[in-house]
Amino acid sequence: MSSVVDPPEQMRFDLQVIASWVEPGSRVLDLGCANGDLLAYLKQEKQVQGTGIDFSEAKVARCIERGLTVLQGDFRQEVSDYPVNRFDTVILSQTLQQIRDPKELLVDLLRIGKRVIVSFPNFAHWSCRLQILWFGTAPVTDQLPYEWYNTPNIRVISIRDFKRFLHTIGVRIVKEVAINTHHHDFKGNSVRYFKNIRATYGIMMVEQV
Repeated sequence: MSSVVDPPEQMRFDLQVIASWVEPGSRVLDLGCANGDLLAYLKQEKQVQGTGIDFSEAKVARCIERGLTVLQGDFRQEVSDYPVNRFDTVILSQTLQQIRDPKELLVDLLRIGKRVIVSFPNFAHWSCRLQILWFGTAPVTDQLPYEWYNTPNIRVISIRDFKRFLHTIGVRIVKEVAINTHHHDFKGNSVRYFKNIRATYGIMMVEQV
């Protein structure tokens, strides 16, 4: 099995941010872990007890080749089998917009994890607004690179929307950052002002009040 781990700058930029928030030696569940770049880094550099779940058999096979503990399946069903506070941190990166029941899922994740980190594309970015205003068409961007008829995204989310959602379900934001980066870029920067219009992604760590 390969033990080679990409350095953090060779991970997607939002994953670099998420990795910096994870405590060394903690218990981590990465949902939709893909090829395991984040888990591999956390395992080697922060000695976490990491588990992943992904629907793709090919990606799970790649993770297992890297020596990672990863399950193949629909994580929306798999998470219900875990006991309360099984993990210190649960990670859901760039997947929230594809979930049919985000409220039910987030409540379940906060049951099995003490904290949850979520990243998602910000539909209120100025480029999306401009396409709707100028062309009158559904936006296609680097962060949302699909046409309306073939997109896996079943809902659109803005940073402001997500904060309102958290307030309605009584969930507290522990950390948050808005970033500018493209879909799979290794580089990016944080956005401090006018986040809801200038940031391409939002990242938040949340916990129960």
